[in-house]
Amino acid sequence: MVEPKYPGAVEEYVNLGRAYQREGLQEVKGELMSCMTGYKACYQRAYRCLGAAAAIQEDLRATLTTPALEERLAKRARGILSRELKARPALPGQVKQRFLGAVTHKGVMTLYDTALIQCPKVYELHDRCGLAHGLLTHLLSGAVAKGYDVVACPDPMAPQRLAHLLIPQAGLAFLSVTPGQSPAEKPWRRVRIETGVGGDLMRRSRPRIRFAQKVGEALMEEAVASLAQAKSMHDDLEAIYHPYVDFSLVDRTAQELAQTILEK
Repeated sequence: MVEPKYPGAVEEYVNLGRAYQREGLQEVKGELMSCMTGYKACYQRAYRCLGAAAAIQEDLRATLTTPALEERLAKRARGILSRELKARPALPGQVKQRFLGAVTHKGVMTLYDTALIQCPKVYELHDRCGLAHGLLTHLLSGAVAKGYDVVACPDPMAPQRLAHLLIPQAGLAFLSVTPGQSPAEKPWRRVRIETGVGGDLMRRSRPRIRFAQKVGEALMEEAVASLAQAKSMHDDLEAIYHPYVDFSLVDRTAQELAQTILEK
């Protein structure tokens, strides 16, 4: 539901509830309520698992992020910007935010093909520990300062952090990947983010990295399973509702709204 700010003056209410056949729905009320309760519980369990996985990843980042790492990533970004992007006359560029991936009932999905259509030149950022944000923020600010429009792609597990960056005007993409992923057959460059972490710190942190990866994967698997169960229950809900909805009324309402919009 979307509540209008200025009903009648700017927006209008659209009541699709008129299409329900209420007498028929009363006969399946108990089945609907039971299914709805289970459906919500599955989502709640999924969100708890995702929240725990995100917290573990954040703890690992806090362990590995140091001023030295931040300086190395900033230096790497400056080198890439100098090599790949020439200044454009229109300054500065614009930033759009778009999610490129999500956690779904089918698993963790990233629409790499969407990026490759716009940006054939790909930097693969190999990033087991979620540290690519530090590089991407410098690349974003540098590209904008040089006059390029960019698409900033947040991490679905931590939306305040960047996971990918697209610069379509330069045909350039910076795509974070984890083991087993390969968005491009022959990427332009490969950057291993963890090499910016000091060798001693990486050695000391290996047990924590293994723990974070093992527990994080288990939590993600449970979250995906819960989302799949929620999807199945949602399908059951639709099957119950379907015989008791007047879809011809829904279609007529859509046509009337479209006509009203076109006449304005």
